[in-house]
Amino acid sequence: MTAVSVTRPRRSRVLTTVMALYLLYTLVPLLWLVINATKTQAALFTSSGLAFGGPFALFDNIGETFTYDNGIFLRWLGNTLLYVGVGAGGATILATAAGYGMAKYRFPGRKAVFAVVLGAVAVPGTALAVPTFLMFSKLGLTNTPLAIIIPSLISPFGLYLIWVYAADAIPDELMEAARIDGAGELRIFFTVTLRQLVPGIVTVALFTMVSTWNNYFLPLIMLSEPKWYPLTVGLNQWSAQASGAGARPVFNLVLTGSLLTIIPLVVAFLLLQRFWQSGLSAGSVKQ
Repeated sequence: MTAVSVTRPRRSRVLTTVMALYLLYTLVPLLWLVINATKTQAALFTSSGLAFGGPFALFDNIGETFTYDNGIFLRWLGNTLLYVGVGAGGATILATAAGYGMAKYRFPGRKAVFAVVLGAVAVPGTALAVPTFLMFSKLGLTNTPLAIIIPSLISPFGLYLIWVYAADAIPDELMEAARIDGAGELRIFFTVTLRQLVPGIVTVALFTMVSTWNNYFLPLIMLSEPKWYPLTVGLNQWSAQASGAGARPVFNLVLTGSLLTIIPLVVAFLLLQRFWQSGLSAGSVKQ
């Protein structure tokens, strides 16, 4: 009889320690937010940030967050959902169509477009915020939802991600077989290749959703009326009430609103995690 050797996975104490520290680094701010969202305004300054103190006021804070200043938080939440739904959703659709076309079709200037896309990925969004504001100001679009939605429709990284994913996930032979069967290009896309692109599409959707949801600088310079603010700018306005003449600090509401703001993102990641992981790993191994 031959003995079967079982290879045990190698472990590194250094890497385990590093990962434990990183986990602690990422969870402590979230823990701090959850704990302090349960405190009253007064208790925030009389207790430790990582310890419960004073009366448990989480539900009172939630209720006051939704009703404070005539319920403006709900308006900001609706604005954020609008910007994410139209902006991030449109960016995902455009990135999917453009990335698929760049990956599967050959045309003059393709390499130049590839260079432009890579260059656009390297440019931070904040660097384009002021030029975008000047252009939109000339067009009369500032202080409108379009000032946030239109820039959000462009996602160079999403286009590049779909491009790379489609190049490996969709065999050219599959498309050729569909053409031989008489299918047109649109039919091939919607009935054959779209299913193969789902993991990549979900990955791009998550990235664009998080980017639009957390967008702060662009709405800050584009919008002047609070009724059009997203949650990021609105909560910062509440925080700014603590300074200046006639200060009205509502830090308990800022913290509670921040906690409510991250819940949709956490739920989205938990529901779409398996698609996200498969999308990132696709193409990493060739057979």
